[in-house]
Amino acid sequence: MLQNLHVKNIALIDETEVDFGQGLNILTGETGAGKSILLGSVGLALGGKYSSDLLRNGAENGLVELTFSVDDGQIRQKLEEMDIIPDDGMVTLTRKFTGSRSISRINGETVNTGKLKEAAELLIDIHGQHDNKTLLQRKNHLVLLDLFGRKEIAPIKSEMSKCYKEYRAICKKAEETSLNDEERRRELSLYEFEVHEIEEAALRENEDEELEETYRRMTESRKITDAVAQTYRYTCEDSSANAGDCLTRAIRAFREAAEFDEEGDRLCALLMDVDSLLNDFNRELSEYASKFEFSEEEFKETEERLNLINHLKAKYGSSVSDVLAYCESKRHRIEQLNDYDAYIKQIEEEKEKALKKVERVTKKLHDVRNRYKTVFADEICIHLKELNFLDTRFEIHLKDAGQFSANGKDEAEFYLALNPGEPVKPLENIASGGELSRIMLAIKTVLADAEDTPTLIFDEIDAGISGVTAAKVGEKLKLIGKSRQVICITHLSQIAAVADSHFLIEKSAENESVKTRIRLLNEEDSVKELARILGGDKITSSIMESAREMKEMAKSEI
Repeated sequence: MLQNLHVKNIALIDETEVDFGQGLNILTGETGAGKSILLGSVGLALGGKYSSDLLRNGAENGLVELTFSVDDGQIRQKLEEMDIIPDDGMVTLTRKFTGSRSISRINGETVNTGKLKEAAELLIDIHGQHDNKTLLQRKNHLVLLDLFGRKEIAPIKSEMSKCYKEYRAICKKAEETSLNDEERRRELSLYEFEVHEIEEAALRENEDEELEETYRRMTESRKITDAVAQTYRYTCEDSSANAGDCLTRAIRAFREAAEFDEEGDRLCALLMDVDSLLNDFNRELSEYASKFEFSEEEFKETEERLNLINHLKAKYGSSVSDVLAYCESKRHRIEQLNDYDAYIKQIEEEKEKALKKVERVTKKLHDVRNRYKTVFADEICIHLKELNFLDTRFEIHLKDAGQFSANGKDEAEFYLALNPGEPVKPLENIASGGELSRIMLAIKTVLADAEDTPTLIFDEIDAGISGVTAAKVGEKLKLIGKSRQVICITHLSQIAAVADSHFLIEKSAENESVKTRIRLLNEEDSVKELARILGGDKITSSIMESAREMKEMAKSEI
């Protein structure tokens, strides 16, 4: 449920914070106090459209923050599937505004507005005059019926969606494989060429990876053997310029001079050590070179094989496995094209079988909907009568949509008769704005246990009603509040009287500016607010007494 609302620098609201309770939360206040602003702020936090003129005059940035407690296991699971992990069972939706830009966060992590909206839909549902008008759209009537009977309808809808998807896939396959004789021969010729090209290569699984490793080693061996050969030429190979011969001549030349001087003898010994080291180096170099045998012929064969495989991969797949899989699929296609009539017959049989399954599940779904429509309509009618639609008849008509879809083949439409003796007519033809609010409330009451959203907000639920009807609306809101949290803005005392938590939205002038505040009323202050709603500016003792009686009566009746 919605635990806390924090608003800063939005329209008339400087900064305000409110903790909501369980059950029915009622918000009242004088006209212009900012009730619609407060509700609009909630809409902003849920991803609603923002413009910079919503910022409080003179403010550089604004903030709306909603904190929810998440106790429902299914909602928690759905949030976790969105990578939203409740922090100690709490989820905070934040939207910060600067200039014409906004930043959305969930539990402090920046998200896009789409993800914010998706999360919000799991946690809260706002109903205003616009939402009531969705009742006039026939496409929503089937949604509501399915929601009412969801325990039995949802599994069948899932089955329907699956079998319809399979049917469409087979239909698409049939369309794609519909060829004339010339097209068949052309396709057959192409695939035979491709299969022959791949088969001629005699590929092995993972051969490309093995060859690439072999080619890499060969390339390295080639570089090493080239370097060794060049080094050997300089140090040992028969040549007048190799280092070994040069050292031999140097030793011979210097040895004669060394006989006459001890220092020369020492230097000659050093030169002979160098010659010995060079001989050792050449011997080890020869042993080293023997480890890196290189065959130019094998290298060329490997390179050509790799080029062939890469050519096939460029045409048929990113790996040898993909190329072989492509080849196998085309072999299968060649078999189909060679016996094309039998193949087409097989597809048509599969299509017919899939269609029969769709028809069977469609009928099963229709029959269940047909059964639930009467129960749903009867329950709505009971609540409509309790909302002062005294002689109302409410019916749900199911019609054949004319073609299959993943949702079956049904269209639903709500029909209503407001007066005795009148025939029922489509809802869109007879219901006014105020009547739509009550009809929606009746539906929400019936669906209270079926819908998952833990928090419901009603705006303008009291439009066009008063007296007994208003009291009945209050009773329905209270009833819904027993199974979920309800937040409602009203200007009617009959609705405000049944609140579990009563909040006052008030406007005040401070430092040459107007500010909006919201506060929770205690029992006595709630009575005073009821008296203000009843009597306006002039609150007499009799009005106070009436307000007190209204409050006590609400407690005893509900």
